[in-house]
Amino acid sequence: MNKHDVLADGKVSDLRLTNVIGVDIGSRQAKAVLVYGEEIQTAITASGVDSQETAARLIRKLGKQTGIEPRDIAYLVGTGYGRIALDFDAFPSEVVTEISCHAMGAHFLNAGTRTIIDIGGQDSKAIKVDPDNGRVVDFVMNDKCAAGTGRFLEKVAELLDYTLEELGEKAKLSEKKLEISSQCVVFAESEVISLKARGERREDIAAAIHFASARRVRNLVNRVGLEPELVFSGGVSNNPGMRFALEELIGHPIRTTKLDMVYAGALGAAVFAQRYYEGIHAAAEKGVA
Repeated sequence: MNKHDVLADGKVSDLRLTNVIGVDIGSRQAKAVLVYGEEIQTAITASGVDSQETAARLIRKLGKQTGIEPRDIAYLVGTGYGRIALDFDAFPSEVVTEISCHAMGAHFLNAGTRTIIDIGGQDSKAIKVDPDNGRVVDFVMNDKCAAGTGRFLEKVAELLDYTLEELGEKAKLSEKKLEISSQCVVFAESEVISLKARGERREDIAAAIHFASARRVRNLVNRVGLEPELVFSGGVSNNPGMRFALEELIGHPIRTTKLDMVYAGALGAAVFAQRYYEGIHAAAEKGVA
């Protein structure tokens, strides 16, 4: 993909021609973004037990897609759930928190971003962003309960005999409002089983789960304060049922970007990789001078 076809207007020139990689090792999926010349390449894979091997697998995929060799990489930044286990010998690298990387990636994909909803495999976050520079202003995280996260939705899909990909689409076919009252994953699963036994339609149960989960996320957004423009990142951002429920409950549209927002963290990491690389060279030139 050409940078002009992906990045927000005004941000193309800020992502320069250096070959840099951002790797986002999530709890369920791992993503990578390679910036090389005028092009941006993405890769995605399941997160393995070994974060280093997962990252290496992503780098190999990017190499096959582009012909870029490890020796051609100027800098790499790792982020996400598994970032602390990353260590590379072939090129310089650093780690940056996923909150900072998601904020920066969202800024480069939609420069007016002020609020981010990020829902991953095991946690959810609301992040407030400075639209002038993509820096984090404030954030709230829910990592104590899995309700509404990717893992929870996978479990619900199994209970309803749907694939995870089907779950969100089926929820949008709901014709009846059901209530899932529990704030706990275990009890919410029990409610799903009870509703099935009562003969309720699977589509209606799926919708109820999405709205129950979205209410928890809305509480996070209320704590940081919603400021438009709003974007949705993380693996669950591709779930149309969750997007619909969030827009209904929050009462504000979620912006669509040219690049899948599942790559926001990896893109932000690539931006930080470029800045680290430029910082090293600026320091070296200052030392020579």
